[in-house]
Amino acid sequence: MTDLEMNWVLEAPALLGIAAAGIALLLLMIMKFKIHAFLALIIVSLLTAVATGIPVTSIVSTLTGGFGGTLGSVALLVGLGAMLGRMLETSGGAQVLTDALIARFGEKRAPLALSIASLMFGFPIFFDAGLVVMLPIIFSVARRLGGSFLGYAFPAAVAFSVMHIFVPPHPGPVAATGLLGADVGLVLVLGLLVALPSWYFVGHLFGRWVGRRYQIPVPSLLRGSNGDFAEFASKPSLGTVVFLLLLPLGLIFLNTGLNMLATAGVVSLEDTWVQVLRLIGETPVALLITVVFSMWLLGWKKRKGSRLIETVVDSALGPVCSIILITGAGGMYGGVLRASGIGGAIADSLDAVGLPVIVAGFVIAAVVRVAQGSATVALTTAAALVQPVVMGNPDFNAVELAAIVLSLAAGSVFAGHVNDSGFWLVSRFFEMDTKTTLKTWTVGQALIGVIGFVLSFAIYLIASTF
Repeated sequence: MTDLEMNWVLEAPALLGIAAAGIALLLLMIMKFKIHAFLALIIVSLLTAVATGIPVTSIVSTLTGGFGGTLGSVALLVGLGAMLGRMLETSGGAQVLTDALIARFGEKRAPLALSIASLMFGFPIFFDAGLVVMLPIIFSVARRLGGSFLGYAFPAAVAFSVMHIFVPPHPGPVAATGLLGADVGLVLVLGLLVALPSWYFVGHLFGRWVGRRYQIPVPSLLRGSNGDFAEFASKPSLGTVVFLLLLPLGLIFLNTGLNMLATAGVVSLEDTWVQVLRLIGETPVALLITVVFSMWLLGWKKRKGSRLIETVVDSALGPVCSIILITGAGGMYGGVLRASGIGGAIADSLDAVGLPVIVAGFVIAAVVRVAQGSATVALTTAAALVQPVVMGNPDFNAVELAAIVLSLAAGSVFAGHVNDSGFWLVSRFFEMDTKTTLKTWTVGQALIGVIGFVLSFAIYLIASTF
């Protein structure tokens, strides 16, 4: 074997040690030596790939595959969402909605108002897309009322997170439901019973403490210099603003609703009209349609110059470039960890311990999540390992199966940190340093995982008595 073909096989303890060393080095580079997160993630990804024995000829393709795979799902959403947010802000639309929310809920309950909106929007829309769409509203409320930005943004972000984790039609719970043969409708209902209390404890209660403990100023991201766009301000009606916020959500829900109807046998995915409507409801397409509508309703319809509209839209892209690149680099690191076999080795080791299936599934998902970053990989890995035990097993009733699905989902979100692209999305959008993000977002994600598991386990125990 030549040096270029090296591909040594490491045992689970060695792989875990490499993963721990890589994370420690990454934190040291970013927090101690102030190396830009984008560069630090690339360097650690490269070193980890070499240390774990990924063939030299495959290292670059592994790095670019993880980077490109993440950008494919993030870059379009962030870019289009930033454009929509910029137009809502510069036109005065964000301020219009802010005034309406504060008038309805009062200034003291503004974070609650934002969270309720996020919980509703979070049903059909993914975490990253929903957060991007809501950010201009959160920024506007925080600027108007003052105080730590986290007091407003953290509860809303947690609202999107719990809905994404526990509630179909999001991909994680849907995938686990299919793998374990659970009932998707039951998982949806019980998922809400887990998601809402999880948000209350983490988003509302812990979020209030976070807002008091960490005084984070309102980020300058997407704000720019609005004086340059005074001509674009038109104070659109509340109905126009609500329409632009609900349009992508409605289109995305159309897609997911058709998928659920197809699963139930009501419609066929082979029908052309179904395929066209599903295409319109794909998240990037839905956001693109919304951006075009917003250009019309906030710009051309108000007789703004096309050059001014182009300038406003273009001004949204510069500030989010760093976020997109760092998020992609986080995906690169997660891709290396997955390709190295770290997640699989750890999962196999835990599977041999012999814990009860609902506990073992949670622990496997949580450890794989911490080790390699991807919640989807953690969830599907754990589901695949427990599948032979629960699939078609008459000892488990429908509610118990749904509870097992939710316990896996809870483990898959546990303690997202520097190898998770979502961690960097929150860190950069909130303009928090890595240390503060670990103390707030990572701890919050760990709490969601633990609380979600406790609630899932309680449902399981209650169901097992019948």
